[in-house]
Amino acid sequence: MLREEDKNTSDFHGNVEQEKENTDFKGNENLENDMDLETEIDEEEDEVENVEEDEVSEINLEEELKSENIKLKSENEKIHNEFKTLQDRLSRTAAEYDNFRKRTAKEKEAIYSDACKDILKEILPVLDNLERAVEVEGNIDDLKKGVEMTIKQFKTAFEKLNVEEISTEGEFDPNIHNAVMHIEDDKYDKNSIVEVFQKGYKREDKVIRYSMVKVAN
Repeated sequence: MLREEDKNTSDFHGNVEQEKENTDFKGNENLENDMDLETEIDEEEDEVENVEEDEVSEINLEEELKSENIKLKSENEKIHNEFKTLQDRLSRTAAEYDNFRKRTAKEKEAIYSDACKDILKEILPVLDNLERAVEVEGNIDDLKKGVEMTIKQFKTAFEKLNVEEISTEGEFDPNIHNAVMHIEDDKYDKNSIVEVFQKGYKREDKVIRYSMVKVAN
């Protein structure tokens, strides 16, 4: 009888130990589950933080792009305004130059016309006298006298126009003489003008026509 009680007591203690082990196992299992849950929560929080950081980065990048875009637009507008200013200035300069060119051409034409008028005003009287001389009947002496008077009138016209005959006295000067012939003759000095084939004329320092001469070597 005692042995049966001992057996029951032993079974009871065994059951208690088994339940304790089961309880400990379940506690460990729950602890592991809690740890896994905390890990998942931490991971989710990290993912949320990463997402938030990405969103912040995207917002910052978008703000930077907007700022850069505004800056580029401002620079582009500045360059466009500078280009337009230069274009307007170039257009005005081109218009001013065109007006200057036309005005200069007109002034040159006016100066040339005035110069021709001044010259012809002095030459026309000579032509008038030549025409009258042709109409007059007379002998050779009268004709010669009329030609001499015409030549004198021509020289007077040249004097009024500051036109003078180029001197051929002395040595040959290539600046005012044109040597069309050369001779070897000991009677003449070297580089001296021997003969004048055509007279030359100048107005002040401007040569109108070079004297055509023969020069001794």
